[in-house]
Parts: sequence; C-alpha cells; structure tokens
Amino acid sequence: MNRNLLTILLLFSVFFVNSQVVINEIDADNPGSDTKEFIELKSDVPNFSLDGYVIVLFNEGTIASYNAIDLDGYVTDANGIIHFGNSGVTPSPSIVVSANYFQNGPDVAALYQANSTDFPFGTSPTTLNLIDAIAYSNSNTTTASNLMTALNITVSTPDIETTSSISKSIQRKNDGTYEVKAPTPGMPNDGSGIVFNYITVSTSQSSYNEGDSFNFVFTASMPVQNETLIINFTLNNGNFDMSDFSGGLTVSIPVGQTVGQTGIILLDDGIDEGDEEMKFAFQPLPTGYLANNDNIVYRIYDANFATDPWGTPLNPTYNIVTPTIPAGYYDSLEGLSGNALKMELQNIIANPSVVRLHSYADIWEILKSSDRNPLNNNQVWCMYIEAPMAKLDQQNTSSIVGKWNREHIFCQSRGGFDVAQGDTADGINIWTTTSAASTVDGVSDAHHIRAESGQENSSRNNKNYGPTNTSTVYAGPSGNQGSWKGDVARALFYMAVRFDGLNVVDGDPSEYLPSTTIASGNIGDLATLLLWHNQDPSDDFEMNRNNYIYTWQMNRNPFIDHPSLVDYIFGANFNQPWSATLSTQTHNENKVAVYPNPAADYLIISGLEGTSKVEIFTITGQLVQSQIFENQVRININLNSGMYLVNVTNGTQSTTKKIIVK
Repeated sequence: MNRNLLTILLLFSVFFVNSQVVINEIDADNPGSDTKEFIELKSDVPNFSLDGYVIVLFNEGTIASYNAIDLDGYVTDANGIIHFGNSGVTPSPSIVVSANYFQNGPDVAALYQANSTDFPFGTSPTTLNLIDAIAYSNSNTTTASNLMTALNITVSTPDIETTSSISKSIQRKNDGTYEVKAPTPGMPNDGSGIVFNYITVSTSQSSYNEGDSFNFVFTASMPVQNETLIINFTLNNGNFDMSDFSGGLTVSIPVGQTVGQTGIILLDDGIDEGDEEMKFAFQPLPTGYLANNDNIVYRIYDANFATDPWGTPLNPTYNIVTPTIPAGYYDSLEGLSGNALKMELQNIIANPSVVRLHSYADIWEILKSSDRNPLNNNQVWCMYIEAPMAKLDQQNTSSIVGKWNREHIFCQSRGGFDVAQGDTADGINIWTTTSAASTVDGVSDAHHIRAESGQENSSRNNKNYGPTNTSTVYAGPSGNQGSWKGDVARALFYMAVRFDGLNVVDGDPSEYLPSTTIASGNIGDLATLLLWHNQDPSDDFEMNRNNYIYTWQMNRNPFIDHPSLVDYIFGANFNQPWSATLSTQTHNENKVAVYPNPAADYLIISGLEGTSKVEIFTITGQLVQSQIFENQVRININLNSGMYLVNVTNGTQSTTKKIIVK
C-alpha cells in the first residue's frame, strides 16, 4: 500500500474515533410541571453533523422504547453542543418536543447510529450501533435495572425534583462521570467555550383578539458588532397564515444596539373560523447569534364567534330547546312499572339494531358540539369547574395543565370500559353495532362523557359521588355552585339502564381501588344522586346535548326527556305504573325527592325551598305522622311494614309519593 495513502487513512481513522458524540446533559424531571425538559449532546469537534444519529428513550416498566428523535440534518454548534427539549427551555432547543416528552424515570436515554424508523414504539433495547446511554431515576432507591443490564450500563444517576425544589439536571463531567446541578442547556457544563450573542423575542401578551395590534421586540444579550443584525421570522401555523395579519417579518438591530422591533396587525376577516394559534419561529440567524427562545405559540381569539339562545348550566334556561324525540319512541313504556319498566327502557336505548357505537376518538368531535359554550361556540363548557375553555385547548399530550379532556361520569375503572386497539376518529358515518351486554362499549357512550378541565378530571379520578369530598367520594371543586350535579345523576341513571352489569347503589361502594384489577360495575351514592337530580333539573343545555348525541348514537337519555322516570325506576315511585302524562309535572313536583324507598326508620324530603309540610298517610287515608320543615328534612319514622302515601305541600302546590316501609 502507498505510504502516503496509509498515513491519510490512519489520520482519518484517528479523526473518526476522536470525533465521538455523547449525551452531555439530561433534565427529564422539573419541579412542578415538566415543561423545561431537555437532552443535550456534545461532540468532540465543533459543527459536527448528526446525520445518521437518533436519540432513543426507553421505559423501564415495559423494557422498550417509547420515543425516538431523529437527528438527520442537525449539527452541533461552535462549542460542539446541541440540545432538544420543551419550548420553555432557554436558549431555544434545536428540536422542540411536547411537555412531559421525557419520562421521569427510572429510565434510559440512548444515542444510536441509526434512524428513528429503526426504533418504533415498543422496540426492545439493543447494544447494536449504540454510541452512548445514560440511566437516570427520580429516586435514590430505584434504578432502571432491566434496561441497564440490556445496554451494559453500570451507573444510574438520581435527579430528585419536588414542587418546591431548585431545578437540577444530570450533567456529564470532563472525566466521563456525572453530577447533578443547575441546568446548563446549550453551553458546556464546565462553563467554558464560546459565548454566543443570544436573541430573545418578546411581546406584551401571550394571547390576542382579531383586530389587535402589537410589537415583537427583539433583544440581544450583547451589543451587535461589525454589521447590522438582520432577523427574519415566520408566523404561519396551520390555518393561521399571511391572510390573517399584516406587518413586516424582518427586523434589524444596528451596530452597537441591543434592541429592535416590528409591528403586527391581526386582521378581522369577519368570518367565524374559530380561534387559531400563531407560531413565531426564527429563520436561521447569522453566525455568532443563537435564539434564546423560539417556536412561541400565541392564541388568537376569533372576533366572529357564534352564540346560542339558551343559557349555560351556571345560568340555565328552560323550554327553549325542543326535544327531538322520534314519534312513538317511548310509547312501549306506557303502563309498565318496576323492573319491567326498566327492562323495556333498556330495550329502547340499547336496541342493537338501532343504536350505534362510535370510536372513543370520535368523542372529541362530539364534545366540541354537544358541550359547546352557549356564549361562544369556539369554547367548550367544562362541567365541574363551571367555566369555558377554548376548543383549541384539547388535551393531546400527557400534560393536563390548561387543557380539557373527556371525563367519564361513570368512571372507566369502575365500569370496566376499554379503548379498542387502533382506535381512531372515523366520523359520524362510520359506526358498529352495540348492545346492553357489551358493557365495554361504555368507553365511548357520549351520554356520560363530558368536556372537563384535565386537572379537575384527574382530581375526580375514579371516585364515587356523594355529599362531601373524601378520599373515595367526589362532591366537586370547592366553592362551585353545583350546576353539574343533576347532569351527573341523569347520566349515571342512563348508564345503569343502558348497560348490563352497571349499577347505581346506596352509599360509597369503594370496591374498586388502584390495587384492584376487576371493575365492580357499581357507583354511588344513590340517595345523593336522587337529591341532585331534583335540585338541578334538566335545562336547555342538557336537552340540546341530548338532541345532538342522538344524531350520532341514535339513542337518547330518557331521564332528560322525561325526568319523572327517575323516580319510577330508582326512586319513590318504583313499582308504580308509568305514563307519559306524568312527564308534564309542575316544576315544583319535579324537584321534590322522598327517599329512601323502601324505607326503614327514616325518610328524607328534599328539593324544596322555604316552608313545607309533610304528611304520611296509610293506604286507607289515615294520617299517621306530620311535620313542618324548612327546605329539607330527615324525619324518623316508626311505622308498620306496608305501603304509605307521603304528601308534601309547599305554598299552593302539593305532591304525593308512595313509599314502602320494610
């Protein structure tokens, strides 16, 4: 071999070996919400091409990959540094990933010479083409032992973050060991290297309305040197484009200065396109300058939203929305009572030849119409928090902060509901059949799924409902007005009829705990739900919701159409024949609740305001007990077994209920 050629090959070999790239820093767990996570690489030489590299994130629980970041097209900077992370990281990451993208651990992050396509979700760890890997944990007592064995890693570094702790990251030292200290994204961990001039962009607000004008202000960390700095940027994002604004997309900072700005006017096009998001993004900056923040999303509220003529649940209206009940829909219920009435009602709302089952992913689209805020159709009404949220804030990542989600009123764990594998949104025209026996289908029954704040959805978890909040009982956020309580009750009564194996029961049935793997099918508390049903009667918001869901599922919630059915199936009128004429009760009568039924040693009368009188008669008309009360009362009874009539008078209106005493 030619000696000169051999020398060149040896030099190239040495250069390749010494031009290694390693994982230099990782911050997978932040105090509070994980919105400043990042992973940083460092090459031995500056401006090192990362073509052919991929970062793979492995989960210890599954011993498999859960994310992969392909690095083709990226190059380390003059210090040999590059980092990837959340939009909140400064200086701005080269690749922005969603919040909570990196799991807290114990897990492993690995760097391979490969492509992301080589590591689809669920790929087992391998040492083939492995360049570097770091094992980390958020505990002093746990490690990713299975992954460490598979990847020949001997050291795991804990990074323990609490809500009140100072943010820290795991950083590689020059000797190859690791330490945990304050994060240093985008710069060498030892504080050495070239100091870049960082450009920060800012505005006065994070959200604007169509028609607003504002300035983007650009600030350099050091005065501009040598020649005027020209900065170009874009604002396009999805449907938001050049037709939505006017103003320049270029700004300059003169030599010796640190600040430049340009103005933007958001155009009101007079069309309801829905709220949009504008995304600021730097175009490539000149050598020596780096973006301190980038890929910033701004909310742009449409000035042309629509409203509905009915009220929100917090300020309800009645009888504006007309029920779209098909002719004869409930006719077969006439004259039935007790279990026969319940069974026939199930035959209607679970008829497998009529009722349609849509995918769980379709629920997003359904809720955007069924749960829209009557005051602004670009928002959904969140039930428990009694407030609207923008439709744009749909939760599509693991972060629940500021997002709304799909709340199962009959919680999934208690009902045994399950999302089908490969579940995707297919639209209203794609559906399958369902039946009362297929309880698992409750996962996508929109009659009991509501739009809700992700954080409040998490707080509710799998708790029962009841009068006060406990570790197993949910009574709503502190200070709310309970405008959702009747809706919850009627949704649960619907589910207990719609699906076999689902029951609304007395008390707090807490059989299902996190350690339990079998769903109980039970939820409570029946007495509370009967009270809520009467205190919070069905309004126009709920009726419109019922009408809209019918267009998808081809079934209705009968307890919204005919609230009196609740008492005939779950309450005081059980075993009494039902007739549709009973559904036209006065507002006062709809509100009166007398329970439990059957009773033993007490009765509760509720749902009224002011002074009322309760009288208990034998079936032959003999008065056996009487009491005057305010608002609601619990009265002790000492009666022989049998049937009695309970007459409740409030002002000029009177209601009579039949009860059974055991």
